[in-house]
Amino acid sequence: MEIKKISSAGTMESSDIFVLIEKGDHGIEIDLKSSVIHQYGDQILSVIKQTLESIGLINVKVAANDRGALDCTIRARVLAAAYRAAESVEYDWSE
Repeated sequence: MEIKKISSAGTMESSDIFVLIEKGDHGIEIDLKSSVIHQYGDQILSVIKQTLESIGLINVKVAANDRGALDCTIRARVLAAAYRAAESVEYDWSE
């Protein structure tokens, strides 16, 4: 998958995460802001990184603003932003 444009997914509502993705040059770079960063920051970063790696994105910049989202919500928002950024309409539902 290749990033073609800047894209986003999510909201700033409670229990959600806003994710902005753009093309990068130095691996996966994540700028995380979170109301629960001290308790769950490492887990949030891990979920974002694993989700990007699972779809083959390795050179990408991510800005994430978390408001207490669950892991499944984080994955969904990262995937939505990534597929929008790649202008892809194909999704492998077998995962």
